[in-house]
Amino acid sequence: MIRLQEDFYSKNDKMYVATDCIIFGFDEGKLKLLIFRRRVEPLKNSWSLIGSFVRLEEDVDQAAKRVLTEITGLENVFMEELRSYGKAERDPGFRSISIGQYALIRLDEYDKELVKKHGAHWYEIDKLPELVLDHNQMVEDALERLKRKARYKPIGFELLPEKFTIPQLQQLYEAIYQKELDARNFRKKVLSLNVLVKLDEKDKSTSRRGAFLYKFDHENYQELLESGYDFKIA
Repeated sequence: MIRLQEDFYSKNDKMYVATDCIIFGFDEGKLKLLIFRRRVEPLKNSWSLIGSFVRLEEDVDQAAKRVLTEITGLENVFMEELRSYGKAERDPGFRSISIGQYALIRLDEYDKELVKKHGAHWYEIDKLPELVLDHNQMVEDALERLKRKARYKPIGFELLPEKFTIPQLQQLYEAIYQKELDARNFRKKVLSLNVLVKLDEKDKSTSRRGAFLYKFDHENYQELLESGYDFKIA
């Protein structure tokens, strides 16, 4: 029986399984993506998403988390599987499929020296250079997923610092949706969700009067989510 199994597996074609990470960040009102220069042939030195082949002892999601930690130093961040990319000709190096994973990280938390060491760079999402293979498609798919997710779940809070202002939150959602939102309606809507805690602190970096800081109420969010609350924001 074992011999038959060995023959079955050995006589079939082999291919690699990779995972590519679409790593989003938010800084100075801009949605950004972390990319680097590809280090191997073919297409060496072309701009690329950051990824890796999946090791034999790894689950795919474990491989993606390893990649993220190796590049940014971060663990326990929001990451979600996007979909598989498996066109036969997608990688001229060898037959392979890739499982796209998108992640949201706070730019005030990642290890800047580690990112620099790996030669990675942050690019504004609307100023990206051409990427290798099918990585442009992965980014487009991840953006669409992010837009859909952000419309019904407060996923955007994963990109903000722990304390933030309502205008900063609006800038983030405008960057995700890639359109302007009415300030009065946005403020009214997000405060009605009951997932923000107003602090006795102000951000005075943009005006003398300043804007009150808020933080995300994770506990209340979970309770409302379990009750079936609709978090539609825009």
